[in-house]
Order: sequence, then structure tokens, then C-alpha cells
Amino acid sequence: MSVEDTLFIRAARRKPVERTPVWFMRQAGRVLPEYRAVRESLSLLEITRRPEVCTEVTLQPLRRFNVDAAILFADIMHPLIGAGVDLDIVDGVGPVIQRPMRTADDLEQLRPLDPAADLPYVLESVVLLRRELGDRVPLIGFAGAPFTLAAYLIEGKGTREFTRTKALMYGEPDLWSQLMDRLTDMVIVFLRALATSGAHALQLFDSWVGCLSPRDYISFVQPYCRRIFAELASLDVPLIHFGVNTSTLLPQMARDGGTVIGVDWRLALDDAWRIIGEDKAIQGNLDPAVLLAPAEVIDREVRDILTRAGGRPGHIFNLGHGLLPNTRPDAVTRAIDAVHDYARRRGTWKDPGEMLTAGGW
Repeated sequence: MSVEDTLFIRAARRKPVERTPVWFMRQAGRVLPEYRAVRESLSLLEITRRPEVCTEVTLQPLRRFNVDAAILFADIMHPLIGAGVDLDIVDGVGPVIQRPMRTADDLEQLRPLDPAADLPYVLESVVLLRRELGDRVPLIGFAGAPFTLAAYLIEGKGTREFTRTKALMYGEPDLWSQLMDRLTDMVIVFLRALATSGAHALQLFDSWVGCLSPRDYISFVQPYCRRIFAELASLDVPLIHFGVNTSTLLPQMARDGGTVIGVDWRLALDDAWRIIGEDKAIQGNLDPAVLLAPAEVIDREVRDILTRAGGRPGHIFNLGHGLLPNTRPDAVTRAIDAVHDYARRRGTWKDPGEMLTAGGW
């Protein structure tokens, strides 16, 4: 089977599918006891620097869950790491920048990114995963979007207010433009390298962009996202554009060039799709907290999303953000089963019994 025949790729290209494909952001990681066992001796970044271990962690959810895509175990900050930014991923905090960028002189810490030289271990992990997965399951590569990377660089770590980021954006627009241009260049070369190494789809994560108004998004972010998608369009792979708390930004994001728009749970899926337009595929959008609820609630909420999708081509089932750390693996399985059961009840699909674990992963 060609990867183009997989449910995920067909849905991403808005082709008819016999059932909705499903995968989960952060499916490789903290909810799995086998991953936590690996983390007892290795940090997140150490795992990514060891291609064999990174490959193992990426494959772990495919052994446990019947998901329709693998996502490379990595971090949205890898373009910054490759470009020489001194940072760490701190448990319970997230990325922490040792020397936040506040002035034009600080901009010089961002050297141009050469993925083959600066992040060879990430690209080697992609190559190893393609060897393991073949064309049976598509592999998703990803990077943080320029605004989110800029916010981490300027603030030094995650925040709720983004006061320093907005102060620079409003007060020093020329410096902001220089920073965003550099970050955009880095994201483009990194995502292109992931695809060239074997990733079947690419996702741009904009975790913090929901703090902006539509007007500010258009002025300070959209030109850079549009350049990323325009530069990557020739790769002919699905391009997923996802942001958190972006209900007010969807009209703008839908015009940036992504072929799949990820939506969080703050807007009903059918309402989001009307805003985005049915010429785009849509990914989402179960509230991750639902997976902490009783089984019957999970079933109900999954059915509601699928009912709103209405069987239209182009829906990829996912969460509205990543799996929460205290999610039980059996709750993830329950959601997947609910997606499959919905298709069986509609008579569009019969389970062929080909669980991904049959691949020997």
C-alpha cells in the first residue's frame, strides 16, 4: 500500500475515507508508562539526541493504540536549539531560555540554521522511522511557528501575559520584523529537511498566537506564516496549521496556505469548518480534559464531534491540544474505539483486524 492510500493522507487531501483517521498530539510521551520508564534515565532532549531511542519512543503509541499516524518525538523548539540558543526543557515548566532576547544585540545569538549540520540526530530519527514504518503509517514532522518561538525567546519561558513580547512587537517593529524573518527562515529549512528525510506531513504549531487580536495577527504574524507555507507548497505533503485559543484568528489562518487547519475545543467543529471553508481539511477537536471523564462521556463527546463533521471529506480526529499528563492510556483507547464504532454504526467501515501492532513495532 502506498502512503497516499492511508486514511490520514487521504483525509488530509480531502478525499473520501471509510472511517475518520485519528491520532493525538503528544501521543508519544508522558501518558505512557513505557515512555516514563525511558525518562527515568534520559531527559526529553537527550532522547531526541539518540535516534534509536527517539525512534522507539515515537513507535510506542503505535504498539499500544490503533492510531493512523505517527508523530516524530521532538520539541517545537528544535529549530532554536539547532541555531545555537541555550535552552532546556524543564519538567513542569517547559522551555526555558538561558539568555532571553531583548535587544538588537541579542538577535545575533540566532545564527542561520543548517539542519544537516546542526540537527543531524533529528533527521536520522526520521530516516530510521521511515525504515520502520514503511508506507503503512504516515509520519508527521513539526516545528514551532515563528510567533511562538519569538515569544519564548523574548519572555524566557512560558507566560500568560506576553508583556515583553508585545512591548517589543509594538514598540520596536523593525526589530520584530528582523526577528520574525530569521525565525521564519529557520522554520522553513527545518521543515523542508524533515520532509526531505522522509516525513509525510508537516505541522506548524503556534501555541501562543491566541494571545493576539486578528488585527495584530495580520500585521505581525500572518506574513511570516504565509511565507512558510508558500515555500513548503512544492513539497506536495499535507501542511497542518494549528494554534491554541485561535477561534478569533481562524479566518486569517485559513488563508495562510496550510492545507489542514487544526482547531482547539473552544469552537464547535462544524462552526470552525464553516469559518475555515470546506476547501480545507480540518483536524480536531476533542477537549483533552474529556479523556479524564467517565467512558460514557468520552463516547458522547467523540460522537458529537463526528456528527458535526457529518462524514464530509477532510476530517482528521484529534484533540484540541495535547494529551494531559494524567490521562490514562485506557481513556485514549476508549476515544479511538469510539471513532471506530461511529463508522461501524454508519455502515461505512468494517474493522479489518489489522492492528498496527501486527507490524512488529
